[in-house]
Amino acid sequence: MENPHAERQAVLLERIVKNADKCTELILELNHCVEEIIRANLPVKIAADLATKYRKNVQYNLEATREESRPEDAGTF
Repeated sequence: MENPHAERQAVLLERIVKNADKCTELILELNHCVEEIIRANLPVKIAADLATKYRKNVQYNLEATREESRPEDAGTF
């Protein structure tokens, strides 16, 4: 006579393995989709980086220009 517990455990284990395989397959598909999104967004990231660097350069130049335009002895009597 076969052990009913062993048979039940085998069925449950088979279900677990099937679900794990499906989960792995879906995670691989998700990773592929994320990679596609990252590739598609690369030009936007490059543009954002350029805009950020441009803004920092403009800010630096504005501050340097302000310092140059201030009189050296302003405020002294």
